[in-house]
Amino acid sequence: MDDIVIRRARESDLPLLGRLGALLMQTHYAFDEQRFMAPGPNPAEGYGWFLGSQLTEEDAVVLVAERAGVVAGYVYAGLEPRSWKELREPAGFIHDVAVQESSRRTKVATALVEAAIEWLRAHGAPRVLLWTAQQNSGALSLFSSLGFRRTMIEMTLELHRED
Repeated sequence: MDDIVIRRARESDLPLLGRLGALLMQTHYAFDEQRFMAPGPNPAEGYGWFLGSQLTEEDAVVLVAERAGVVAGYVYAGLEPRSWKELREPAGFIHDVAVQESSRRTKVATALVEAAIEWLRAHGAPRVLLWTAQQNSGALSLFSSLGFRRTMIEMTLELHRED
């Protein structure tokens, strides 16, 4: 991982991060169109805007991985307070990990997740949680290899309106 540089995302990264976020949306929507948000007409612009809104948040971080000076992926993580409705104490939460196709299987995702874990640790998180799609075997394998364990199973029931 010597050729991977992790740094905080900048405004100038947002167009590319938006495209990666849109890819994340499209991938999840393809997994289950009823569960996941539809990408809409311009998901890259929307996701770029959203990630940009997180760049200055005190309790969140957006990090990018560069390989040879080119952004290869990003991770978005944040601190979450105690949640009675989720029955959990305060935690760090990794919301997104997205890597360009050309940089997959090059340890970029590993470096990003490890950097997010370190940021969360440095900001007082006692544990780190994340969600991943059931169908995403690559992500499941990555997160397991980093020591994450399965603790919850999300189940969805669609309630169809009768017109």
